[in-house]
Amino acid sequence: MALYAKAADILEKVESKQGAVKTLVFESKFQNIKQLFALVCETQKYSSVLQELIESTKLLKQTKVKMTQAKVLVYDLLIGQGIKCGGPWKVMMTKHRARLEAALARMKIKQKVTKNRDLLPSSVQQAEGVLLPRYVRVNTLKTTVDDAVDYFKRDGFSYLGEANRLDDLDLKAKSFVRDLHLSDLLVFAPKTEFHEHFLYKAGHIILQDKASCLPAFLLNPPANSHVIDACAAPGNKTSHLAAIMKNKGRLFAFDLDAKRLSTMSTLLLRAGVRCHQLAHQDFLKVDPSDPQYKDVEYVLLDPSCSGSGMVCLGTDASPPDPEREQRRLGNLAAFQLRCLNHALGFPRLQRLVYSTCSVHTEENEKVVAAGLQQNPGFRLVHLLPVWPERGLQPLSQCLRASTTKTLTHGFFVALLERHSDAVSRAPPSLEECSRDIFAIFFFNLQFFLKIYILNNAPAKKRKRKKKRAPPMQ
Repeated sequence: MALYAKAADILEKVESKQGAVKTLVFESKFQNIKQLFALVCETQKYSSVLQELIESTKLLKQTKVKMTQAKVLVYDLLIGQGIKCGGPWKVMMTKHRARLEAALARMKIKQKVTKNRDLLPSSVQQAEGVLLPRYVRVNTLKTTVDDAVDYFKRDGFSYLGEANRLDDLDLKAKSFVRDLHLSDLLVFAPKTEFHEHFLYKAGHIILQDKASCLPAFLLNPPANSHVIDACAAPGNKTSHLAAIMKNKGRLFAFDLDAKRLSTMSTLLLRAGVRCHQLAHQDFLKVDPSDPQYKDVEYVLLDPSCSGSGMVCLGTDASPPDPEREQRRLGNLAAFQLRCLNHALGFPRLQRLVYSTCSVHTEENEKVVAAGLQQNPGFRLVHLLPVWPERGLQPLSQCLRASTTKTLTHGFFVALLERHSDAVSRAPPSLEECSRDIFAIFFFNLQFFLKIYILNNAPAKKRKRKKKRAPPMQ
């Protein structure tokens, strides 16, 4: 049962964006890492198929297990190598096996396929063959890029220098380069393993996809600035911001999920981040007029999204119902726009990066366009002219990323900047308001007192001088 319990726990974290599969598996300290990793990845790949089977057979109502637990169990029962545990879970799955097998058979007949793998859409089947480079961000809070390069060279890796073009990232085993766009990023051959490496365990390197490094890099807040990471967990972008700020200034990080925040706290501690202030809070409920945020000039906004750009998360099985998918994207886009409008309301904000790991226009260009229309004091900044993939017209100032054109996960980034002629003055503080109100009250009081005194004071007797007659001539 331990295998399925741990796999279900990791799957739940992955689905709620608390981390990458490989990182969570290695941090679990499970005895058989390879077995756990394979089960989570394969269950995730067939996630939509499994969910449809579970819902059509009403398995959750009859077994009282969570959806993620049901997914890993049903996967191994019907698609994997069979249930590997004893006890109540095996008894439960054996009891419902016939109904689940019948539901799977009906699904194959409906889609006119004979193999389980053929239930996956063509895009997912193609994604199975995608091998992205291993990107390693050097944590400059603890080391330098040159020192990290020297360490890897002593560790048996061959350093090929700085990449000049995308083709240079097609690397063989035990070789690496410095990225052509991001100076603190090293690139290794696909599947190069670092979870047990000393530099990773010591927090000197962060395993982070290149596209995910773009938001903090492009926001580029200087040291001693005040910055907000609006939807911060699991914390890789937060640690990147802290490194760019040289751990100087104030970095406010919010997340609504307590478990995600706890994981993030551990990650930031390992990375040596000290300038942060974590808050278990819904960003939409943060008051922009709160005095502690009066100097915030930079915001990184990476809200919840469909995750459709992630190579592993994009491997959901059966194509979703078009109407249901459109409603889901509409709800996500509405939430993202609320977050964007709220973030643009901070009085001294100068620059904001909006990013998603989505490929859908609804969550990307359309959200940014609506945000700009509703906040005319901001404009788009043209990002990295040499970047090979741009935002869809007319928002070509933005960046897109993909497995084919940039050798990364699917991603979207936009940078909004306040107009120079639209600099916002921070609203007066409570103390300033009180002082101004008192001054006005005191002035009015003096004025009315003078009027009262003039109207009610006793009249003074005036001595009249007798007019003398002019002398006679």
